[in-house]
Amino acid sequence: MADHLVDLDVLKTAEAWAGEGRRLALATVVETWGSAPRPTGSHLVIDAEGNFEGSVSGGCVEGAVVTEAVEVIESGTPRLLEFGVADETAWRVGLSCGGRIRVMVEPITAGTML
Repeated sequence: MADHLVDLDVLKTAEAWAGEGRRLALATVVETWGSAPRPTGSHLVIDAEGNFEGSVSGGCVEGAVVTEAVEVIESGTPRLLEFGVADETAWRVGLSCGGRIRVMVEPITAGTML
């Protein structure tokens, strides 16, 4: 339940940041396998400057997600990211918990926050 409450705060932050005119992306854990630090539905909001709030991995892949999110904001094209033990990217970002996660990163604007 605490995770859910944290996610609600992230969405409120996204709404506030969008209202300030910031260009944003929302990263959402859409699938997990095995041991994953954050459950499906966890959110991370990122602005074009790389500021972020929330969590999709308990810290182990947030840096990679923030980098991808800034590119998503620039391109306007959503991306589906996967991190896991079998994925070389996962080792690079330090996902050593033994699980896998998929994270959807989508650009958002004030108009999409309805």
